[in-house]
Amino acid sequence: MTSEPALPGLRYHHPPAGPPEDAEADVVVYGATSGGVTAAVRAARGGLSVVLLAFGDHVGGMTTGGLGTTDVGDARTVGGLARAFYDDVATAYGAPAPHWDVEAHVGEQIFERWLAEAGVTVHRRRHLASVERDGERITELRTDDGSGYRAKVYVDASYEGDLLAAAGVTYALGRESSAVYDEPAAGVQHSVNHQFQLPVDPYLVPGDPASGLLPGITPDAYGEVGDGDQRIQAYNFRLHVSTGPDRLPFPRPAGYDPDRYELLRRYVEAGGYELFGRTTLVHGDVHDMNNHGAFSSDHIGANHDWPEGDYARREEIFQDHVRYQAGLLHFLATDPRLPAAVRHSTNRFGLAPGEFTDSSHWPAQLYIREARRMVSGYVITQHDATGAARAADPVALASYVMDSHNAKRVLVDGQPRNEGNVQQPLAAPFGVSYQALVPRAGECSNLLVASAISASHIAFASARMEPVFMMLGEAAGVAAALSITDKVACQDVEYTALRRDLELGGAILTQPAAH
Repeated sequence: MTSEPALPGLRYHHPPAGPPEDAEADVVVYGATSGGVTAAVRAARGGLSVVLLAFGDHVGGMTTGGLGTTDVGDARTVGGLARAFYDDVATAYGAPAPHWDVEAHVGEQIFERWLAEAGVTVHRRRHLASVERDGERITELRTDDGSGYRAKVYVDASYEGDLLAAAGVTYALGRESSAVYDEPAAGVQHSVNHQFQLPVDPYLVPGDPASGLLPGITPDAYGEVGDGDQRIQAYNFRLHVSTGPDRLPFPRPAGYDPDRYELLRRYVEAGGYELFGRTTLVHGDVHDMNNHGAFSSDHIGANHDWPEGDYARREEIFQDHVRYQAGLLHFLATDPRLPAAVRHSTNRFGLAPGEFTDSSHWPAQLYIREARRMVSGYVITQHDATGAARAADPVALASYVMDSHNAKRVLVDGQPRNEGNVQQPLAAPFGVSYQALVPRAGECSNLLVASAISASHIAFASARMEPVFMMLGEAAGVAAALSITDKVACQDVEYTALRRDLELGGAILTQPAAH
């Protein structure tokens, strides 16, 4: 596997720009995801000095990284800065508020304006290298360019939970077994959706198992339903594609290998083709293209090293995902072995020319659906999603279905089968406990977590949606201010004060009435 760019200008890790620096602030937020932006903005609006460290050149994470069709769930649960963001999107489009679908450049303009107006200092291309601690407190965050950042409170808003891991906070990886938290939907699961519906030969030489498996299939066992493992649900890129006359042809990535898609070719030959079933209109002629079907943009099984990988390893995985997904589209658009109808259907779309202009019109943000998850004093589980458990100290409501993508592709009775997809509705919106945002008492007293929160794999599958991350980021910003003002550990922030300040900002913490 190579880390050379598959498309010009498109990288995970960009070299730092400018000399190293030493800075001090009330709050340092690591990770300029949507939750990182709201954490920084809310803390700054509270009168604190705030530094936001962006891993790359852009802010907003997936909200400005191609995820244009927002996974809302119950819209009545979205409040505070999250609701304000989608109201601002509506203003930008001259449309009724809120407007849940957003082009990347529009979302980034809103976030950049918020940060500037709040007086947040943003530093880009800042990559965590180490953390210094004094007892239970982080005293300095150092980045790989030699810079150092000192703060009273830190917020980990990275999708990966890199800061919490560096600070020695307990976390989980992969899928717990169903026995850990008594969760029926945990661990290995039968995939009904996004599954092979037609027989297809899986071997390099058709009919010859000794020839080996086609690319994309592993020789691993399927496992028993409920078994735990270290696998991670699949990642992909959420592309902005266009049907406009100025759309750009899907590029041929460096290292393109059409044989990588032989399983898909055979599936199409058998009558299966679903790739654009989840290409949904965002605005004008711009669409959000997401995974759909048995063989699509999810690069199943290729991301398991990402959460714990160093930056070099993540760059390899990132480029492999670009190469896979760009190659897939180039294959579908051009390969003469495919039916003309498939090539025509693919070529109705192309990359949107007005988006991601500094990275070959391809998002620089890989969709990290899940990585590390903190384990704290309250672990959100399937019991929260079913209503059997209820947090006494909610700081946001999650309302989207438990949506976990496939984690592996294996053989079952000589046929390829995807494993791991879960799309299970909630009994009702559930509250995300404040305790799920702070480490266990005694682990780290001045750290808040806005994305890699304390949740089981299957419960995180609901809570991981971008509007929820924005609300959790806002809660972290409010909690940081209270921690500093009251001179208490983040774990000891008074919930009644936290709830008061959140609700004054428009947060919705009471479950809406049933429809």
